Formats: sequence, C-alpha cells, structure tokens
Amino acid sequence: MSLSFSFFSKPFPLHSQTYFFTHPFPPPILCFSPKFKTLSLTITAAAADADAADASTSPTPQSRNSASFRTKPPHQVNVLVVGSTGYIGKFVVKELCRRGFNVVAVAREPSGDGTRNVVERELTGAAVCFTDVTNPASLEQSLEALAVPIDVAVSCLASRSGGIQDSWKIDYEATRNSLAAARHRGAAHFVLLSAICVQKPLLEFQRAKLKFESELAGEAAKDPDFSYSIVRPTAFFKSLGGQVETVKDGKPYVMFGDGRLCSCKPISEEDLAAFIADCVVEESKAGRILPVGGPGKALTPLEQGEILFRLLGRKPKFLKVPIGVMDFAVGALELLAKVFPAMEDAAEYGRIGRYYAAESMLVIDPATGEYSADKTPGYGKDTLEEFFARVIRDGMAGQELGEQSIF
Repeated sequence: MSLSFSFFSKPFPLHSQTYFFTHPFPPPILCFSPKFKTLSLTITAAAADADAADASTSPTPQSRNSASFRTKPPHQVNVLVVGSTGYIGKFVVKELCRRGFNVVAVAREPSGDGTRNVVERELTGAAVCFTDVTNPASLEQSLEALAVPIDVAVSCLASRSGGIQDSWKIDYEATRNSLAAARHRGAAHFVLLSAICVQKPLLEFQRAKLKFESELAGEAAKDPDFSYSIVRPTAFFKSLGGQVETVKDGKPYVMFGDGRLCSCKPISEEDLAAFIADCVVEESKAGRILPVGGPGKALTPLEQGEILFRLLGRKPKFLKVPIGVMDFAVGALELLAKVFPAMEDAAEYGRIGRYYAAESMLVIDPATGEYSADKTPGYGKDTLEEFFARVIRDGMAGQELGEQSIF
C-alpha cells in the first residue's frame, strides 16, 4: 500500500497565441453573436498604452433604470457571464439560457484549430465573446464591439491553480476588470461566485476574493442604483468524487485524522447554477452574502466513505492518515520556499491541501466561532449519494478534478 500527496501543479496559461511577425498590438478581439446578430472585430491599442487610454477614454456607465431589469421578462434582460467556460460557469450559462435570458458568455481565446467551435457548442444559446479578462482595455473594447447593453453581470472566475500570483490575477484583478467593464455597459447588478472558505482566510486566493468582495460592496455603497449578490457555496460534488474509482477498485477510502475533521453540505453544479440564476433577478438576494450548500445533513469524510461502500455493497475499509503528515509536508515546502523563491507556489499548494483536509466547508457561527451545519443553508435536490451512484455507474466524465486534486 502506498500513499502519495501531490502539491505540485503547473498552471495552464490564461491566454496564448503564436505570432509569425513582430507587432505592437495585443491579439485582436472577435465577437460573434447569433442571438444579437452582430459580428465585430476590434484591434486594441498597444498594451503599453492601455492604462493611459483607459484613464482618458473610459466610457461612463450608461443611463439605465437599475431596478427596471427585475420587472422585465427574461428575454429582455441581458446577462454577462465571465468565467463561462469554467466548471460552474458552463452550468450557469446553460441555466440562464434555459430560463430565457439573453446571455453574453465571455471566454478565453482557445488554442488550436477548431476549438472555437467546441467552446461555442459548450455554450449553446449564448452569444460567445472571446477576449482576455486579464486585459482591461481588451475586455472593455470587446464588449463595446458587441454593442449591446448589460443589465446584470455574473462572475464565475476563479484561479485555476490557487497559486499566489494567479489568485491575485484572476480572483481579484480579472474580476475587478469584469465589474468595471460591465458597469460601463450599464450593469445594475453583479453576482459574484465566491467560496465559503473565505470566512477563515489563510490562503492567498481567499484573501484575493475577500478584497474584491469588499470593493464590490463599496461600489454598491457609492451608488444606490447598483446592487450585488455574493454567493459562497460549500464543497462541490466533483471535489468529493476523487476516490470513487480507487474504492471501486478495492482500495481503502483515505481520510485525515478520525474522518470527522472537515464536514460539508456538498452542492451539485446544476443546483448551484440554479441558485446563481435566482440571484440575477430576486431582489431578496440583493446586497447580501449568501452561503449555500446542498440539501440534507452535513457529511463528514467518514460518512461520505460509508455512503460509497454501501452503494458498492462492500464492507467499509478506511485508511486514516494523521494530519501531522500534512503539517510536515507543508513545513518542508515552506522551508524550501524561503531558500528557493520559485517554490512559493508549491508551498501554497501544500497549504491548500492542508486547509481542505482539516477545515469544514460550513458557515461559522459568529456566537461560538465554530462551524455550524444548522446555520449553513441547503438548496436544491441533488444529493451526494445520487452523485456517487452515477459516478460508480458512468465514471467521472465531465467531473474531472483538475489541478487541485490531493489524492
């Protein structure tokens, strides 16, 4: 029996293209909207001049009645979604389109021949705009080129790696760029997909998210015609499915400590997307921080493993790893990072693993300072047991763990 922990992750580039000649311009922006029947090509100014151009020519927010979109039928409401190709973003786009909203889905410029078509198929029903959310000038001009006003913006942006620089570049800067661009197109409401773990910020991505949350609330405080909803979900189903195949193959279910260290009320991607869509127009959700989990009771890792073994019809077999193993690994990585600065992200990945091995994904009761299942709202209908049964039957296709898997 061997047990390994991987804290090293190589982030994917957010945007890459190959040029066969030297030029001073960032990539051109192409926006095609079958819904709005527009095709626009924009070539932005040189990146070196972007800040100066933005300061002197930034458009002012369009004059619109901020509350009016809530009184309109969905087909008259334009919703901008950034992070639309991410794990949750794709489901949010699908749900908003299903409800009849006009959706503008912002996506990274894909690499490789034919991949634009793949992205557009994934986001069927939306007007797909390929641009770079990390470049404020490009994002502004791409939305300007699309030539449609925005009523509501939804951000599903999240760092792909959790690395220090990547967290601030995406969870803070790119999300801030998206807010500014949406506001300049008239957005009166902003829905932010955050995370419940920011209650106890020990990691860089949590600090980056909190900084933007604060600025978003500040924007609303300055403008009574602007509102926001901050959604803080608990664990996603996909983050708990990584051991299904190994247990199915006869290996033990691995947990830290006694298996009761970290509880959660996991929520499916469909249920979370539905909750986010509710936030688009429900006034009762405006101006609020909204923690949300799935239906049913909170589950410990021990209980999650028991569900899995019951579904497989097998006697439970657990491997309990002392949390000190994680502490040692993190300590070693942090020591290396002091000597080799290039190891800073590796140390951060270790801290991320340690955090999720020990901290519950539940609301912290301010009166006691403890995690509280009772104070963590449930939503939706999908259960973890149903998810496990589906993965046992069909595998993890579409539920890939990505770069932050621990086991």
